[in-house]
Amino acid sequence: MEMRIDKRALIERALGELKHAYAPYSGFRVAAALLCEDGTVYTGVNVENASYPAGNCAERTAVFKAVSEGQRRFLAIAVCGGMDGNVTDYCTPCGICRQVMREFADPERFLVIVAKSVDEYREYTLAQLLPESFGPDMLGR
Repeated sequence: MEMRIDKRALIERALGELKHAYAPYSGFRVAAALLCEDGTVYTGVNVENASYPAGNCAERTAVFKAVSEGQRRFLAIAVCGGMDGNVTDYCTPCGICRQVMREFADPERFLVIVAKSVDEYREYTLAQLLPESFGPDMLGR
């Protein structure tokens, strides 16, 4: 039986986390809410660093939190972001985040929701955002 994805609730969780983002350099706050196969939701925010490459994106923060708690299968992620936490446009995951999500999700079924609000959002499959991707199945796993 396939789990129903409550997109509005997932978007609300992401929007509610924007205040926790640490973005003193760019001012661009991003938050994500990741839905696991068992229904658990993990959130994440971007965390910048004075040594710029040492920062981490919201999507990877959520995935890493989930994996560190034993989760390995994901169904969907909601992502939102904007300057000073004011969401005025859609914020899609970067390429590295897309690849990290690919490690733990079926690209044809994993839903990526990018939101301006609970009523204004777009949705994509990971396969649409990361076509011809490389994943664990390529290594015989």
